[in-house]
Amino acid sequence: MTQRWIFARQCRMEEPSSKTDMAAKIRIGIYGGSGYGGSELLRILLSHPNAEVRLVTANEHAGKPVGEVHRNLFGVTDLSFQKATADTNGLHDLDCLFLALPHGQAMEIVPRLPANLKVIDLSGDFRLRDKDEFERHYGQKHTASEAQSEFVYGLTETNRERIRHARLISNPGCFATATLLGLAPLVAHQLIETGTRVIVDAKTGSSGSGAKPGANTHHPQRMNSFYAYKPFTHQHVPEIEQELRTVGHWNSEFVFMTHSLPVARGIFASIYVETKNEMTEEGLRTVFSGFYRDSSFVRIVKGSPDINWVKTTNFCDIGFAVRGRQIVVFSALDNLVKGAAGQAVQNMNLMFGLDETTGLMLVGTNP
Repeated sequence: MTQRWIFARQCRMEEPSSKTDMAAKIRIGIYGGSGYGGSELLRILLSHPNAEVRLVTANEHAGKPVGEVHRNLFGVTDLSFQKATADTNGLHDLDCLFLALPHGQAMEIVPRLPANLKVIDLSGDFRLRDKDEFERHYGQKHTASEAQSEFVYGLTETNRERIRHARLISNPGCFATATLLGLAPLVAHQLIETGTRVIVDAKTGSSGSGAKPGANTHHPQRMNSFYAYKPFTHQHVPEIEQELRTVGHWNSEFVFMTHSLPVARGIFASIYVETKNEMTEEGLRTVFSGFYRDSSFVRIVKGSPDINWVKTTNFCDIGFAVRGRQIVVFSALDNLVKGAAGQAVQNMNLMFGLDETTGLMLVGTNP
């Protein structure tokens, strides 16, 4: 990424949009602001040049200043958490609402929201178009399946044009984002050998389990540990396969295994694929670079990426290893940013006619 590219990108970010008056900021509410996803939404949106956060809820912290709960935001905002109520009439003065709630809560809220309010749901409630698949993988009945058809799947890089015109967005899961970005170019170009097995070996940091500690996410348990979880049953499996079918012809056997990393944040996925013809790393780089030529947040790197390069950023770094027809695609991202809050803001930008990078050119740290 050259200085000239960065300067040009910054200039485009500073130009007024034809669709959005720069003087009229997007009025934003966040339901569920006390968790890691809500915290990252606040961190990003409070410095977004076109956003004004007017409401943030957290029932157990109602009345407390945001900076008291999220100490990294101390002195950054005067907002206090409010209690969410069943009455959603007070949301009429908002333009956009982010739902950063546990699975199962968004479906109770969405049918009661104002019809003109744009909504981005970070939970899994509206990701699956098949309600039976939802009930099987999330273990509960869907109470708002009639609203499902209105939701657009928010993987920006593969669904950009639909997102621009959407009112309701279902933000992808973090594992799904890493996997789909690694597989989409291969599926779109029909490079995978027909009927072969695609294996995804994915690992995540502890923040993916949420802010409340559990038996397997408590730091003393996790800091020197490494283990697999949800083998063959992870809820992101049907989401990934559903979206691959929208990208191209998908008929591979899919094996998806998730593991717990002893780090706080980051996802690293190794994706094993057999291609129809022998490939070279240069050939793969050409395919991926072409597919993501308009995607500022996908970086094609040489060899293996590193989660340290993408932590706290909205980038997904992709690299390769090649041996004839056998390839491994490596995908690394921050599960809380590109895997959640950052991608949600990226989608918001598109929905309101902004450059999708606005407020998101977050640079990582070294070390």
